Amino acid sequence: MGNSALRAHVETAQKTGVFQLKDRGLTEFPADLQKLTSNLRTIDLSNNKIDSLPPLLIGKFTLLKSLSLNNNKLTVLPDEICSLKKLETLSLNNNHLRELPSTFGQLSALKTLSLSGNQLRALPPQLCTLRHLDVVDLSKNQIRSIPDTVGELQVIELNLNQNQISQISVKISCCPRLKILRLEENCLELSMLPQSILSDSQICLLAVEGNLFEIKKLRELEGYDKYMERFTATKKKFA
Repeated sequence: MGNSALRAHVETAQKTGVFQLKDRGLTEFPADLQKLTSNLRTIDLSNNKIDSLPPLLIGKFTLLKSLSLNNNKLTVLPDEICSLKKLETLSLNNNHLRELPSTFGQLSALKTLSLSGNQLRALPPQLCTLRHLDVVDLSKNQIRSIPDTVGELQVIELNLNQNQISQISVKISCCPRLKILRLEENCLELSMLPQSILSDSQICLLAVEGNLFEIKKLRELEGYDKYMERFTATKKKFA
C-alpha cells in the first residue's frame, strides 16, 4: 500500500475519528497513527498480517472506544493496551493469542470482548474484575474447564462454543447477570453439567448441542422445568 494512500486515510480519520484499513496486507500497526492519538475513537485493522502492537503507541489513544484487529497474526498483547480507559469494544477474533495481559482488568469501560479462534487454554481470570462487561466470545479456543472464579463474571452473554470443555464449576450458576450461556460442541458429559444452571441461575438460554449426551436427556433433569419457565418468559418479552 502506497504512502499517499495511507496519508489520505490518516487525513480522513483526522476529521471523522474513525480509522479503518482492512484487507490491505499490512504487516505492522501504522506508525502514522501517532498523529491521531488524541482524536481517534475507532480503529479497525482487521484482515491484515499484523503480528504485534507497538507498546509505546497503543496505550496513547485516550479517546478510543472500539479496536478491531480480527484475522491478524497477533501472538501477544502489550500491557500498554490496558491503558485504554474508554475502550468499550475489543475484537481480536482469529489471532494466535494464548493469554491476556495481567493488567487486562484495568479496561474498566469494556463492554464487548471477542476472542474467538485464538489459542486460550483457560478462562482469563482478569475478566472477573470488569464490571461493565456484557458480552464475551471465547468460542473456538482450547479451554478445557471452567473454574470457580467464573462466579464473579458480570457478563450477560458468554460464548464458549467449540472448545474442549469437560468440566464446569457449579459457581457458574452464581453469575448475577448471565442470561445466555453457549456451550455447543464441547466434551461435556451430562453428569458434568451443574444442575443448578437449570434450577438456580439467571440463565434463560442454554445452548449445549453437540456434546457427549442427547438433548432429550437434559430435559429429564431436575430443574429443567424452572429453566423452561425462564426461557419462555424471555421469549415472550422479545416476541
